[in-house]
Amino acid sequence: MRVAMHTFGTRGDVQPYVALAQELSRHGHSVQLAAPIQFESLVRERGICFSPLPGEILALLDTPEGKAAIAGGHGFSAGLALLRHVRPLMWHLLDEEWRAAQSFLPDAIVHHPKSIAAPHMAEALGCPCILASPLPGFTPTSDFPSPMLPFRDLGPLNRFSHVAAIRGADFLFGKMIGLWRKESLGLARSRTRAGATRTGTIYAYSPKVVPVPSDWGDDVLVSGYWFLDDEGWQLSDALKTFLGDGEPPVYVGFGSMPGIDRDRMTATVIEALARTGKRGLLASGGGALSSVGSFPHVHFVRDVPHGRLLPEVHSMIHHGGAGTTAAGLRAGKPMTVCPFFGDQPFWGRRVADLGVGPRPLDRRNLSVEGLSAVIVAMDDPHMRRRAAALGTGIREEDGIGAATRFIENIAGGSPKRS
Repeated sequence: MRVAMHTFGTRGDVQPYVALAQELSRHGHSVQLAAPIQFESLVRERGICFSPLPGEILALLDTPEGKAAIAGGHGFSAGLALLRHVRPLMWHLLDEEWRAAQSFLPDAIVHHPKSIAAPHMAEALGCPCILASPLPGFTPTSDFPSPMLPFRDLGPLNRFSHVAAIRGADFLFGKMIGLWRKESLGLARSRTRAGATRTGTIYAYSPKVVPVPSDWGDDVLVSGYWFLDDEGWQLSDALKTFLGDGEPPVYVGFGSMPGIDRDRMTATVIEALARTGKRGLLASGGGALSSVGSFPHVHFVRDVPHGRLLPEVHSMIHHGGAGTTAAGLRAGKPMTVCPFFGDQPFWGRRVADLGVGPRPLDRRNLSVEGLSAVIVAMDDPHMRRRAAALGTGIREEDGIGAATRFIENIAGGSPKRS
């Protein structure tokens, strides 16, 4: 079977799909992964066929406009602030995705929610289309509101909030997509029931973290997380020495998030660690933190695999990206989320509701006092036992195996191409 995988976004939006692509390949399937060109080495180094997508939209995060939007936004409002920059780049991205799909001729397309062209390409190719999402929000439920919205519970409006969020892409890009369908795919401007292909939805998180709603059907799978472990990575001598010189440190990192005043944020973190008598491991790779200066209680790292590093730490403070949250939960570590935008506030609320971390921090009002309080809170023995127990449960799951079987079942009746 030939499986095309399409994803878009930061590293956390790409890395789990590489893990799934490897599993599908181990099952004898041919896989092509289309993702931003920035992640070419991540994909190719693991033997996966890669189709590069334009990286201009992703690069917006590091522009002055992107940094300002994130600094001033909360939840998905940051993304809305960038729309006027994104729209002119969309047509080229859609055409490149279509070029990738046409060249591969898949039997099934598996796609991230940000790959909004995938269902239309599947319609043109006449193959099944499977949504694979790292967060809930694309299958309406009455159990909780859409993670795209900053609410814990909307009561009778929970289900409607999902419908509204799902239709958000049509509201923002519907006119463009309709024209693109006609001019590039040769389809009618609007999808019809007759043109729809068989579909399914996979949610790549643990049901222990977000329980499966009772009003979801058999066409929806909550598979468990998809972890990509780098078994060949080794601790540097400097990092080994730091870890061995004292108590396990607090990991502080904000992934791919850009920084506006990273020196100030870094100074705040370092001072909070000093006040609480904790050592810190600061990940400066994304730009939200700087690695300037030398401090006896702090060690700076850049791109390190969470799967190898996080078992060595005491606790975590991070942005709440789905991938970082998953890695920390699997390691059984208490964590505090300091969200920037997107689905990060949702994961921050889940961490607190599960009792494995304090309430999320407000990044825009981050203070030494606030950081010190959550660092101390993560010493709580009850919180640490809950985090450890959850980590044990997650490590027993086989998310990529379950997802692979689901894809094979859905695409099993589709015509095979040689």
